Amino acid sequence: MYSPTQSLTISNAGPALQAGLEAIAAGQTEIDLAGLTQVDSAGVAALLAWQRAARERKQALVFHNLPHNLKSLAWLYGVADMLYVKEA
Repeated sequence: MYSPTQSLTISNAGPALQAGLEAIAAGQTEIDLAGLTQVDSAGVAALLAWQRAARERKQALVFHNLPHNLKSLAWLYGVADMLYVKEA
């Protein structure tokens, strides 16, 4: 399970996005976000990109432990329903 840590912000979204895409390409279908302490709109964009990559591979991607602030941003931008989040 891919697990980005600490932050998913504009400052590190590129490398984190790439790591997630590589995990999806390797067949991973779950992403654990429990290690995130900082997020911004770039984090939402990364989640959507991962979701799109999984769909292109005909995989169902599941997000675990979505931080409250990331969940709030997804709702604010109107994309929360596009993400499959499994609550703990």
